Parts: sequence; C-alpha cells; structure tokens
Amino acid sequence: MTNPWLALESGADAAERTGELRRAHERFLSAGAIDGPVRSLVADSWRRSAQAVDPDALAPLELTDAELEEYRSAHPLARVLPLFRDLLGGIADDGRHLLAVCDAAGRLLWVEGHRGARARAERMNFVAGARWDESHAGTNAPCVAITVGHPVQIFAAEHFAVPVQPWTCAAAPIHDPHTGRLLGAVDVTGGDNLASPYSLALVQAAARAAEAHLASDHGATLPAPALAPAVRLTALGRDDAVLTEGPRRIRLGPRHSEIVVLLACHPEGLSSDQLSAELYGDRMLNPVTLRAELSRLRHRLGPLLDSRPYRLRVPVRADFQALAEHLAAADADAALRAYRGPLLPASDAPGVVWQRRLLDDGVRDLLVARRDSALLERWTRAPWGRDDIVAWQALLAALPAGSPARAGAARRVRDLDAEYGLPFR
Repeated sequence: MTNPWLALESGADAAERTGELRRAHERFLSAGAIDGPVRSLVADSWRRSAQAVDPDALAPLELTDAELEEYRSAHPLARVLPLFRDLLGGIADDGRHLLAVCDAAGRLLWVEGHRGARARAERMNFVAGARWDESHAGTNAPCVAITVGHPVQIFAAEHFAVPVQPWTCAAAPIHDPHTGRLLGAVDVTGGDNLASPYSLALVQAAARAAEAHLASDHGATLPAPALAPAVRLTALGRDDAVLTEGPRRIRLGPRHSEIVVLLACHPEGLSSDQLSAELYGDRMLNPVTLRAELSRLRHRLGPLLDSRPYRLRVPVRADFQALAEHLAAADADAALRAYRGPLLPASDAPGVVWQRRLLDDGVRDLLVARRDSALLERWTRAPWGRDDIVAWQALLAALPAGSPARAGAARRVRDLDAEYGLPFR
C-alpha cells in the first residue's frame, strides 16, 4: 500500500479484507500477536487500546444536557461548525453517514446526520458528550487522527472495540492556526464505502478550511459560512471554468480556471511556490509570470481572492467536489449524474491532472464494482467512456446471456483488445 493513511489499497476486496482483519483481531485478543493485513498505525493503536479498554465495552458518556451545551458553545470549533455542515453536510444527510466533531481529548461535541444513521450509532454510544479517545473507546479514526496528528481512515475490524467494527470512519485533526494547539478533529463515519481516497480527502479539506477560517483573525475578517454569498464553481467537462457568485457569472480563461480549481482544492491556501508546483511542475518559470497571472485574476475576482497564502476567501461549492462526495458515499447513480466530463480536460497542470485522474478512475471503478449494466452502458456511450476497455469488459460481463446488447459489447471489447494489443477473452 503506497499510502499508509488509507484503509484499503486500490482494487482490494472490502469483504475479504474485513474477514482477514477480524481473524487478526481475534488472534491479537487471544494471543497478543499481530499479523495479517494490519497497518502499523492500527497495530500500535491496538496495543495502546488493549492496556485500557475492554473490546466489548462502549465509550462512556462524560457530558450531557446543559453541561454539554455550555462546553461546546464555548469551544473554538463551534465557530467552524457551519463550515463543516456546508462542506460535509451532504454526505451526512444521505441516511448512511454521520458528521462528527470532537475536542482534543476525544469528546464528541457534535454528531449529525440522518436520524436513522444516528439511531444506529447510538447503540455504540457514538453520541455528543461521549469520550472516544483510545483509553476509553479504543482504536477509531478521530482518536488516531488526534494521536498521530494526521488525517486517517479506520476500516471495519481495524476498530479495537467489537461494537464499532461494522463502521468505517475518516477523520482529520484541526489545530489553532495562531498557536498550533490541537483543537480536535472532524470525522465522517459510515459503511465500508468510506474506505476510499475521497472520504479522506474530504475530511482533510474540511479541516484545512476550518484552520483557514480560524486563521483570519479568529473569523473577524472572513465572512461566516452561513452569511457568505453562494459561490459555485463549474469545471467538469469544460476548459473554461465558470465561477458564479449570486447574480455575477465569471467565465475564466484556461490558466485562471486552473488556478481557481487548485485553490478550491486547497481551501487552507497555497504559497507562491506551492501554487507554482501545482501549475507548472518542474518546469523552470520566471516568478513574475505567476504573479502577473494572479494579478489579472485578482482584478476579475476582487475580494474573493486573498494572498499570503493565495486562497479563496469564502467557501466555494465546486461541481467536482460534489462528485467526490458521491464517490465517497459509493453512490454510483448520483456520481454518474454529476459527472459531466473530465475536470478541465485540456489542462496539463500537474495538480489538475492528479485531481482529474482521481475523479475519472473513481467513477469508472465505482461503476465496475457496481456491475449495473444500465449505468455501464451510460458510461460507455459517453465520449469519455467510448475507449474505456475496463468499462466495456465489465459491461459485457454484466449483460445477461440473452441481451441483444451483448453482441455489440463483445465487438467493442474485441476492437479495443486489438487496438491495445491485448488477447480477447
């Protein structure tokens, strides 16, 4: 696995990995040995948890009612709760996922989402006021993120406590940008489908956006998310992105489109060197060139664009971020509806290329895993799926034996096999 913070490598079978982890967890509890596909950060957390937690116990409730309300209303993360709701609320309202925010001690301050998901979570005491650090709840994403200081996923039986093992979560720590002090973590909790790069990227972006908001003189200069004008960015399937702010519609040129997309992907902001690397990679470039582009962009965007670091001053709702949320929720139908084409298809900016590949591969992989012939037919009929040999192979396998579409699918697979020099199977 190339990324130790991700729970599953690309192509891994979630059900098979769950079984392997459960057996490894049972061996650890019975003999203290750790083997199998257990990540080192999970193994370390298991060892710490085993010294303090009964694997069948529930997290204790420490704060309730008025005491909880008083504590969390005074907490610094209360100022960015509207931001979390704006960025992650969609995934938490689908009936399968929860948005949670905890303090630096692992106490859950807010747990929000669909009533059904919250009712299921209550059975394991995943509720506001409960203490979910390692010494009280065992291995879980919020506590590991707080302990190691990095965004992380915890998948299924990677959880130390047995009642929590049906769930998967992704969390990112949040620090006070002025003092560096740990404030807590933001978390998304749900099913196995959260074990994807998208859920980790979403919570990481939310944490960065929160820190950027807190950095602006404790929120004095940055408009509060609930009061900020609605700013939307459209960049899928087009080279000239469109930024919409209320009645104002700004059509951006190719380079400005790349810059705005990259800043939307990094709400915490980018330094001049970082933005240059995302735009130009290793190519030698006169710094004046980038400054000139940013100067022209600032003239168009006005107060929306900030500097030191370069960032967008209000939350931006981008179409590709909505797509990423559907991918994180493993909602194949919604993802296909949201996909209007590759992200800035003509761009060769390294940061854009990476985001584009992540989204394209994510949609295709989700459709292949879903094995729904209707969805696969929609994908392969589109310009971006016409030469997708993996999708065509999946479509051929998904079509029933008597389907009249099988002959055409088989013909297309043969043509693509020949084009790519592959043996037809």
